[in-house]
Amino acid sequence: MTRQLKLGAFLFTPGNHAGGWRHPAAIPETDMDFALYAKLAQTAERGKLDAVFFQDTAAIADDTLADGGRNGYARVSWLEPVTLIAALAAVTRDIGLISTATTSYNEPYHVARKFASIDHISGGRAGWNLVTSQIENESGNFGRDQHLEHAARYERAGEFYDVVRGLWDGWEDGALLRDKDSAIYFDTAKVHRLDHRGRHFRVRGPLNVARSPQGRPVVSQAGSSPAGRDLAARSADLVFTAAVTLDEAREFYADVKTRTAAHGRNPDHIKILPGLLPIVGRSEAEAHEKYQQLLDLLPADLGSKPINRLAGELDLSKYPLDGPLPDLPPNNSALGRQKLLVDLARRDNLTIRQLAKHFACAGGHRFIYGTPARIADEMQHWLDNDGADGFNLMFPHFPAPLEEFVDLVVPELQRRGIFRTAYEGRTLRENLGIPRPASPHAAR
Repeated sequence: MTRQLKLGAFLFTPGNHAGGWRHPAAIPETDMDFALYAKLAQTAERGKLDAVFFQDTAAIADDTLADGGRNGYARVSWLEPVTLIAALAAVTRDIGLISTATTSYNEPYHVARKFASIDHISGGRAGWNLVTSQIENESGNFGRDQHLEHAARYERAGEFYDVVRGLWDGWEDGALLRDKDSAIYFDTAKVHRLDHRGRHFRVRGPLNVARSPQGRPVVSQAGSSPAGRDLAARSADLVFTAAVTLDEAREFYADVKTRTAAHGRNPDHIKILPGLLPIVGRSEAEAHEKYQQLLDLLPADLGSKPINRLAGELDLSKYPLDGPLPDLPPNNSALGRQKLLVDLARRDNLTIRQLAKHFACAGGHRFIYGTPARIADEMQHWLDNDGADGFNLMFPHFPAPLEEFVDLVVPELQRRGIFRTAYEGRTLRENLGIPRPASPHAAR
């Protein structure tokens, strides 16, 4: 059978491009207007995409506040995404709904309960994006001066996942009887306390939400450091990553699949989706014109702002913009993304200014412009050469670029037989081709 692409829509409102919200066709109110979010999700569903995905940061970054509202990304206000996907469940039918919830500033019981509830509300379409937090400013909103050290964050995240999974698995299928004649509401033999005692958490259980339609909601993960890759291999069903070249993508793909097998899991049951920002034109000339227009919308004083956070304690504004990227000290934020930045700079001999523009266009992810056929060619090439199982699609602004992808690129992918024409099932797991897990208690 021909391999099928798995596609997510990354709804990073008001857009993934630093100047995209200023585009004449952009509707920047997508940051706070639920009706607009609903239309975006319904457009993605019309295109038979697997899921919509929402990033989250529990803070406004200092550089955004200090820049007079001209930071570029315009990412200062957005709806809390766990709440948002619960609401979107009521206005969609088939598409998966994935939200970020950090393990650094939440408790496992809260996360397990919320996502199990949304899985019931949506009929089996919920997904949790497990992250450890990047932007250091989050710590100040939760009684800390800074993040836990990187290794400690991932240690906490691993235990956090174990607790959440244990709570989800504490209910067996068929535990809720609601038998009026016998007056037995539930089968106590099929509900299990967790009694977890670890370094970071003590959780009694059981969860007060019965086993959800997917058995467990889908788990995604986006860390690209060695610790992040190993956590993904152990816990994730979906992996979001950043790769600019096919060689980078192939290395990541092979490494995570190998780590997955080492954890005793089937590598086919973890789907790897690099980020991709497509700029679609009905001709190459139109696509190039759109790309150039977006470049022209970048703030004139962009400087090094899009990459400053990845420089750790080094202040890139003190270095010549048209000079090379200096050696960067390790940071406590995003080690994998910092490595991508350095590798890109060294491989392509890019200046600080060029790197900043690249990250301003797609946050460090790959972007391409061209006709639907050309974009489909690139996507198929990565699929056929083990660089990806699909893509997490990013858009410079909303809603037009998402609509253009659905109307122009999706039919081309379908024509080639590498993307569905109808959803395979009703749950996100069914559509991803990932089996529904049984409770380990049932197996015993």
